[in-house]
Amino acid sequence: MNLPKNGKMMLTVAGLILGILFISLLKTTGAAGSTARTDTTLASLIQIGQENEQLKNDISKLKEDLSKFQAGQNASKVVLEQLDTAKRNAGLTKVTGPGLRITLDDAQDRDINNEDIQYYVIHEEYIRTIVNLLWHGGAEAVAVNGQRITGNTEIFCSGAFIQIGQTRQMPPYVIEAVGDVNYLQSSLNFYFWDRLGEYQEQYGITRKLEVPTEPLVIPAGKAQQFRYSEPMKEAK
Repeated sequence: MNLPKNGKMMLTVAGLILGILFISLLKTTGAAGSTARTDTTLASLIQIGQENEQLKNDISKLKEDLSKFQAGQNASKVVLEQLDTAKRNAGLTKVTGPGLRITLDDAQDRDINNEDIQYYVIHEEYIRTIVNLLWHGGAEAVAVNGQRITGNTEIFCSGAFIQIGQTRQMPPYVIEAVGDVNYLQSSLNFYFWDRLGEYQEQYGITRKLEVPTEPLVIPAGKAQQFRYSEPMKEAK
């Protein structure tokens, strides 16, 4: 088909316009896609930054909690150690260690007609004196017939018995002490121990000292019950 010259010129101009419009459309679409991708990446970075900041805060809080827990654990450990030491000092803990054993017993053959019948039996004062000598010799724990001797343990005569730690005891009386054996033995080098030796020779009582090769075991004492006394509050 033959077009007039003006028609051909119109088609050419229309084609140019369509080309320009197509190129503009491509640029606009590309720019919009690039902007969308940029906006998405920026939002992701902001979110990641916020999450990292939250994680840092969480880690910091956990470290703080851990420090408090460790401090509490250390404080509890110190308190428990102090409590254990206080219980040991009060004689409320079963202990074991080297030491010596002393046995006192009445004379087996007694002269009932002898006016000095008191020399044939073991008296509470003998036990008290020996216990005090052992304390002086550095004993860390003492027991008599399995009864732990503490600061409030009574030792007194109760007729035919000797009462020790609210229990009635009869001979033989076995005194055990844990400590440095040399010091404990040295503490007995006193006139009273020699006097008991004389009673043993003259009247037949038993006064025997042993140093066991195996460790001694001293039982725990009984805790005292407080009904009337209470700790004094310090003035501020």
